[in-house]
Amino acid sequence: MTETLFAFLVALAASLLPFLNIEVYLVGAAALLEDGWLLPMAVAAAAGQTLGKVPYYYAGRGVLTVGWLRRKTEKPGRWSERVASLRQKAEGRPLWTAGLVALSSFASVPPFMVVSVLAGTVRMPLAAFVVVTMVTRTARFAVLVYAPGVAAGLM
Repeated sequence: MTETLFAFLVALAASLLPFLNIEVYLVGAAALLEDGWLLPMAVAAAAGQTLGKVPYYYAGRGVLTVGWLRRKTEKPGRWSERVASLRQKAEGRPLWTAGLVALSSFASVPPFMVVSVLAGTVRMPLAAFVVVTMVTRTARFAVLVYAPGVAAGLM
């Protein structure tokens, strides 16, 4: 129980503070825990990450003002060009947008923080954003938490 709560809290913090890394925490915790706690820990981490990305979504919608994010998108450069390109592709294409959110949430390519903002910008429904994020983050973290055991079994 404590492991799942801590995974949720670390994931929430990591989703808001880009310098924290939930993946490193999960792999380390998974190496120390019994198999019975791995999937609940992955789900809890996914819930924390999903909740933590909602403010970025709302920043994209213009509901929240995040100074450093606004400055980054307004300043000419790679970030603003990437956001503009993705927005152009996503406008009016809800399935493409959901697919991009799924890909980014699972593989972090393109960076999920950028895609979270984009999802809000193109008015992807919040419920769809949350469901896609929760499902794909759970899958990502399940792979991560089971990887140490699989690697140990193969070596």
